[in-house]
Amino acid sequence: MNMQPQTTQTQFVPEEPQPLVREATRPAPYPVEALGPLRAAVEDVGGLVQAPLAIPAQSALALASLAVQGFANVQTLGGYCPVSLYSLTIAKSGERKTSCDGLLMAGLREFEKRQTVAQRSDLQSWQNDHAAWKAKRDGILNKSKGKGDRSAMKSELDALGPEPEAPPAPDRTVSEPTFEGLTKLFQIGQPSLGIFSDEGGQFLGGHAMNTDNRQKTLAALNDLWGGNPIKRSRGGDGTFTLYDRRLAIHLMAQPGVARSFMADPKGDDTGFLPRFLITEPETKIGTRLHALGSNQRAGLDGFNRRLRELLEIPLPMDEQTRALRPRLLELSPEASRELIAFSDEVERRQAKGGDLAGVTGYASKAAEQACRIAAVLTLWRDLEALNIPEMEMCWGIALARFYLSEAQRLSEEAIVSENIRQAEALRIWLVDSWPHPQIVPHEVAQNGPIRALRNTPAAKAALGVLAKHGWVVPLDPGAIVRGSPRKLAYRIVKPTP
Repeated sequence: MNMQPQTTQTQFVPEEPQPLVREATRPAPYPVEALGPLRAAVEDVGGLVQAPLAIPAQSALALASLAVQGFANVQTLGGYCPVSLYSLTIAKSGERKTSCDGLLMAGLREFEKRQTVAQRSDLQSWQNDHAAWKAKRDGILNKSKGKGDRSAMKSELDALGPEPEAPPAPDRTVSEPTFEGLTKLFQIGQPSLGIFSDEGGQFLGGHAMNTDNRQKTLAALNDLWGGNPIKRSRGGDGTFTLYDRRLAIHLMAQPGVARSFMADPKGDDTGFLPRFLITEPETKIGTRLHALGSNQRAGLDGFNRRLRELLEIPLPMDEQTRALRPRLLELSPEASRELIAFSDEVERRQAKGGDLAGVTGYASKAAEQACRIAAVLTLWRDLEALNIPEMEMCWGIALARFYLSEAQRLSEEAIVSENIRQAEALRIWLVDSWPHPQIVPHEVAQNGPIRALRNTPAAKAALGVLAKHGWVVPLDPGAIVRGSPRKLAYRIVKPTP
């Protein structure tokens, strides 16, 4: 009799496929201490609203940029550039973006209201002047009819002078303009403007950024960031060039819209996105207890007073063309040394294998961004400052370093998110629609559910993502699939009901 103990064999149960999720990398803490003269206001808003500090910080920097961008250009390692800042804040609904923006924009809104009231009086005066001018001109033309004395008529018209110009539009900000609308506002209004929107998705997904207009809009905004002239040529409007206009931007967008935009190759290929200071702060939803709030607002009130003061100062401009005449803001020797060290560090990190090799567009602009930020902080404190002190440059570098780390983190996540989106579309198609138990890459490229998968590299990449998550299993090389040996093929795993 066989007395050997019996062994119980446990049946192997394969693990179910895993969802296509990826844990997001946590952002670094926002370096609020580097905001210098803006810090108190940002901390006040953060306490009042209980929002991540990065949100009011973005608003404060963008508004400060709007207030000072018409007065100076800043020295960089490659010449002089505007001090305008472009900012993109990514936060989901409920993060109190609008509340933060509203508190910090109070001074701007008050200024714009006063300017609108003042313009009504100016507009009435202009209408009277224009009516008088037109009546005189019509009288000269009527008097000369049939007399043929063109020389006398010309002399009288020359003496009458040019047509009175309408007072400029007082608006300093717009929310979702088209390129044509922005150009028109620069032509008839202020030479220093801002695009500010707490619903940035409406701009990123609107008419200005649709398929037909996106390339034109991105090129125009790139030119404005660099201080280049706006050139316009269109039937009916004629041809004209607007020199020395300045634009600040702050868009607040929800993650889905922002990531979709960041994944669009045009944003990077044109250099548009690398011009932005981008951040997606960690959520505070679920932790905003009433007892943790603060009622401190001395810093916020001081910010709005300073904002109004700066906006009230007349912009230096040519009276005829309304082109700005910004002065030059130099780097102090100490600031220059700090900037060179930072620039060299970033350059080395862009080398092959470096941690910034994948975000060279952002990295190559980091030193200039540091100069722009430092200039904004300097001019906010003292509009008559002659140069950027060492401290302000250190602040600018600290903030530029933070935004560079955010660009690196979010660019990687945008790419991953797009890959995941494509893989998810493929997964659904394989599970619900594909009639065979196996799949090969060229079949995905030929029949895939979305256009982005209809090339072999993209198909292979998406199948690779699915393999990592257990939705497909690689077959041995040479496996027969639909009557032919295949170098690369997969068995589809369908979850148990």
